Amino acid sequence: MNSNLIQDSQALLNSTDASTIAPTRRLALQTALGLGYAAAAMPLMAQTAIKTSSEGLVTGEVVIDVNGFKMPAYRSAPAGKTNLPVVLVISEIFGVHEYIADVTRRLAKEGYLAIAPELFIRQGDASSYGEIAKLQAEVIAKVPDAQVMGDLDACVAWAGGQGGNTQRIGITGFCWGGRITWLYAQRNPSVKAGVAWYGRLEGQTSPINPSHPIEQATQLKAPVLGLYGAADTGIPVASVDRMKAALAQAGAQGNAAAKASDFVVYPDTPHAFHADYRASYRAGPATDGWQRAVAWFAKNL
Repeated sequence: MNSNLIQDSQALLNSTDASTIAPTRRLALQTALGLGYAAAAMPLMAQTAIKTSSEGLVTGEVVIDVNGFKMPAYRSAPAGKTNLPVVLVISEIFGVHEYIADVTRRLAKEGYLAIAPELFIRQGDASSYGEIAKLQAEVIAKVPDAQVMGDLDACVAWAGGQGGNTQRIGITGFCWGGRITWLYAQRNPSVKAGVAWYGRLEGQTSPINPSHPIEQATQLKAPVLGLYGAADTGIPVASVDRMKAALAQAGAQGNAAAKASDFVVYPDTPHAFHADYRASYRAGPATDGWQRAVAWFAKNL
């Protein structure tokens, strides 16, 4: 496993051993929550998971055509509304399960058309894995950034036919999805705001991952709010500081989006602090981060 995957695995576990994790309680939790949480996300805290009502919303699974491939996604939007700003919601490595679906409902309650696509479904079913290292090696490591960028372009096009305003695009993502948030905000000029939750900023390059956010700071098309934990074992504060420096340099060269980007690093806070179904959840930083994310989108979209 390459160093990028090792760092991601360690961050997810907040430990130095990412090799195994027990798949107990998975079936019971799938039954209780409707959409399956990956076994790899243990230990779970289903009793504290935030539940957002679908009342007043249009919610559920949809299929988005990507050059003939039928990509599943979960979308939520205020019922009966059109010309809605769009927020793409990018999952952790565990795919679109109930936590991610709930995030789309939370955003819909704020007035957005929120879409969470299954971005690695071609490579495998994340919910079928009970071991993070195996999931990383067999599925996530085979997902090309170029494929993901094309899938997100297709989501934006789909949104345009579903009452979404494709000139008001936001993106937010968690862990694996945090890195993708930075990359897509560097790609698509229609993106007006991004919120990256503890997404990796640098690492080894490869044909699958030809570059990382820090290397493309000068390409940023929209301001990004980075929300990180100072106790994240996979993304050290030094990495965040290097990204801040890269953005400052890009801003000094005239990149307005880089100059307007911002970070919040929460003291004594681990990776995945927003994931309210996991032991890493920290209510204070999660609540504060969410309020900041909503304000960021309101300001920029």
